[in-house]
Amino acid sequence: MLEQTFAATQIGFPILSILIFLPLVGAMLIWMLKSDELLVRIAGIAVTGIELALTVWLLFAFKTHTAAMQFVEQVDWIPAIGVSYHLGIDGISVLFLGVTALLSLLTMLFSWDLAIEKIKGYVMALLALQATVMGILVSLDLVLFFVFWELMLIPSYFLIKLWGAGKIREHAALKYVLYTLTGSMLMLVGIIILDLNYQEVNGIHSFDLLALLTAPMSADKQLLVFLLLFFGFAAKAPIFPFHAWLADALVSGPVAVSVALAGIKLGTYGFIRFSIPLLPDASRALLVPLSVLSLVGIIYGAFVALAQSDLRRLLAFSSISHLGFVVLGLFTLNFHGLQGGLLQMINLAFTTAGLFFIAGFLYSRGLQDDLTRYGGLVTPMPALAGFFIVIGLASVGFPGTNGFVGEFLILLGAFKAHWAFGAVGVLGVILGLAYILWYYERAMLAPPQETVIRDHRGNERPVSTLRDLNPREWVIATSLTIMIFWIGLYPAPFFDMMDASVQAVVDRVDHSTRFAMSSVSREALP
Repeated sequence: MLEQTFAATQIGFPILSILIFLPLVGAMLIWMLKSDELLVRIAGIAVTGIELALTVWLLFAFKTHTAAMQFVEQVDWIPAIGVSYHLGIDGISVLFLGVTALLSLLTMLFSWDLAIEKIKGYVMALLALQATVMGILVSLDLVLFFVFWELMLIPSYFLIKLWGAGKIREHAALKYVLYTLTGSMLMLVGIIILDLNYQEVNGIHSFDLLALLTAPMSADKQLLVFLLLFFGFAAKAPIFPFHAWLADALVSGPVAVSVALAGIKLGTYGFIRFSIPLLPDASRALLVPLSVLSLVGIIYGAFVALAQSDLRRLLAFSSISHLGFVVLGLFTLNFHGLQGGLLQMINLAFTTAGLFFIAGFLYSRGLQDDLTRYGGLVTPMPALAGFFIVIGLASVGFPGTNGFVGEFLILLGAFKAHWAFGAVGVLGVILGLAYILWYYERAMLAPPQETVIRDHRGNERPVSTLRDLNPREWVIATSLTIMIFWIGLYPAPFFDMMDASVQAVVDRVDHSTRFAMSSVSREALP
């Protein structure tokens, strides 16, 4: 079993529980406030700001170069069936906490001067969403993980339905819930089979990840459980072909939901956190079909993105292509592929979320998401156009940015797995560069097509009156750009945190493979 360092000895207080419940406490306090819009907005920023400060403290206290679980908290919850309140983080999960906290604060800043009906409910829903995401990332008991996984649907559903835009927002919210809930039910069956297998081996129930890692499981049973978990994680990600809900949810929902659903890669996190280490034989057996599926997703997402004139739909399909790269890296099952896949999940939190913030900036100025009908937008908004191209190029792996580091490692791992995987992956990179540059050229650099903006409220005004970024938007764009170039130019601190845990996953897969090969050899002996 992996070594554990408890929070009481490492930092002196249950910091992971605080990260989960602080947003919920903040939401309750906001609920008790009078309907003072300014006070509600200040409270939302204060809570997410404190959450980010605690996360930064945790990152500095995190011990690098170790695969041990850290800041661990464990209390019996339902001992009769082996369920516990077990929290902990390692190099796989730690960076996701910082990403979630930063994006939550930036989302509150983005929402500061938006005209939002029922602002109290909106801020409370955002805080509840943050709490559930934090719970997902730190849970080491699979039942606890599943509880947070399902609870996340509630604030997401209401954010899309009540604060989304467009005529189909209710349909989009329902579609999102039905897709993810269906996958989750199958995932729950897989979790139960893991417990029953542990009971067969040890005589007691357990849903604890670290305990389940010690229980051997037959290859056939691994394959069944892997497929059940796969449907849950694939629908949440979503990866091709489980993506039908994504475009409607990202286009119809508020920018805050787009940032959370497209920026924080919880589905692919589930693969590296649970599927691969718990089910190494099945992961190895499905390497080729999953790699092919990821490559299809890369090419499909890129080609559909090329055909879009609506910016948010382009970003939705580009997200499918990016997720294909992540899945390709993870299921190479070698160190560089897993390392690149994990880093790319972090990278996409900054680039994909950044592009959705850019789309939000444009929409708040009255521009519809079909920017190609305007052209020449760089003239009234040079700073916004500058951040747009920087974040856009980072999202497709331009050298010097974070995306380049992640995609390079993924492709390196893919070529090690099979040259054909790497070759198709390179084609995906080229297509990604094409759809970003072509859209940018038409929207920002082409000769102006329309001189009047007809916004979503029916108002008209000259394009020349568009304002550039305000100070609040500068903070959002600059924060994300700093992270893009930090990881792109000096990724060593991030690798120091994640590498030992990635190597532990690789060692487990390799050990399982060697064990299986030695078993076959013994069976072949006369």
